Amino acid sequence: MSLYDGIFYAFAIITVVSAFIVVLSKNIIYSAVSLFITLFGVAGFFVLLHADFIAVTQIMIYIGGILVLLIFGVMLTTKITDVKLKTKNINALTSAIFVIGITAVLIFIMLTTNWKVAEVVKYDETIDKIGVLLLTDYLLPFEIASIILLIALIGAAMYARKSK
Repeated sequence: MSLYDGIFYAFAIITVVSAFIVVLSKNIIYSAVSLFITLFGVAGFFVLLHADFIAVTQIMIYIGGILVLLIFGVMLTTKITDVKLKTKNINALTSAIFVIGITAVLIFIMLTTNWKVAEVVKYDETIDKIGVLLLTDYLLPFEIASIILLIALIGAAMYARKSK
């Protein structure tokens, strides 16, 4: 097993275990921190696939933006400790059978498929090229998108504030 394979399996284990914690934890803060680790593991997969722009986008948007917003929302919510979260597994047996069946089918396909192995390809970095294109050829659409997102943010803040 090569170092590359070891790194892949480490990211896979970290991502899957933290995703299980996101789903199974009854504490919302633990779920949010586990979601952080899960999204970081997905960014690691993109790095291994030489998709550097998507990896940086994953970190900046999902981890840096959405997850931090989620954690701030949870922490700034008043009386969050008074809320009783009830989780009831209504269809746990049916879900478990379904998951075991799909897992068995996927493992069967994985083991019986004749995988074609290609030779290693040299990849170029994409961040420089995309950055130059966003700031030259696509500057106007980029700025219009940022203004639309700013207007949506202001509208959401106005809609969410308490009326007197």
